[in-house]
Formats: sequence, structure tokens, C-alpha cells
Amino acid sequence: MNTSEAIRSRRSIRKYKKADIPDDHIKLILEAAMHAPSACNTRSWEFVVLKSEKAKQAAVEIHPYAKHLADASIGIIVCARPELQTGISEGFFPQDCGAAIQNILLQSLELGYGSCWCGIYPGEKSVPLFSDTFNLTSIPVALVVIGVAAEIPVKRGFYDKNKITVL
Repeated sequence: MNTSEAIRSRRSIRKYKKADIPDDHIKLILEAAMHAPSACNTRSWEFVVLKSEKAKQAAVEIHPYAKHLADASIGIIVCARPELQTGISEGFFPQDCGAAIQNILLQSLELGYGSCWCGIYPGEKSVPLFSDTFNLTSIPVALVVIGVAAEIPVKRGFYDKNKITVL
């Protein structure tokens, strides 16, 4: 699958088949995340893999839009480390984490898995809930749900020339 196909084939999956993801695939997914660009190469992120049923259930109970994690293989909490950014890179952790998340989604697709990006940051309730539940010292930005898809939703993205200004 080339990049263009991956971008246009990616869907947000909310129904999964019970299946394990091999550890080498999890490593490839995390490696792809860590190859994302970041402001001044600060790499202001870290990742928490929710693999056990107990950990996944804890996330399901606190995220109102991640109930599908119960049937998925894993969840990855993408966390920000803004203290790593200084000077001109300061404050760019949401973009850094967003780029890492997109790489997670595309690498998961190439490996044959479905995924869904569930936002956490800047939620006033969800950030402290995730921080407390998982003993995080960094800022939880998103929960990415990954597993074997039990659905293929219709395409929702499209090219819209009305959103483009050429100067």
C-alpha cells in the first residue's frame, strides 16, 4: 500500500473482532509514531500501551467515546511532554502529538488493522481522569484504539476546492 492509498483508505473504526496484535507489530506502530516530525526535533511525546483487559476497561469507563476499545486489541494513549520544548519549539506539543497519531493510524492500516483517534486533550474532565487512572506524569492528548476491523465504514473525507485559497 502506498501513502496515497493509505491516506484515502483510512477510516475511523468503531467495531472490532477480538484478536491479538503481535508485539512486533505494536513496536512497528510505535516506531512509526516516533518517526513523526516535531518542533525542533524535541520529540515531546510518550506512549502508554493499553494491552490488558483491565487497562482497556479502565479507559472505556472514563472515555465516553471509546467504548469500542473493549473489543479492540490495544489502545495507545499518546501523551505530551511540553517541558521538553523551550524557545521556538515551546507550545507545539499538540501538533507534535497529532503528527505521531497520524503515523500510528497509517502504520496500523498498512499492517492490516483498523484504528480510531479518540481525543482527550484539552478536555477539562478527561485529562485529569486519564492522568489519575493511569498515573501519568505527562499530558494525555489522545487515545488511539487499534484492532482487527469488523466494519469498513463509507468514506467521509473528500477534496473541497472551496476550502482553498491560492495567493
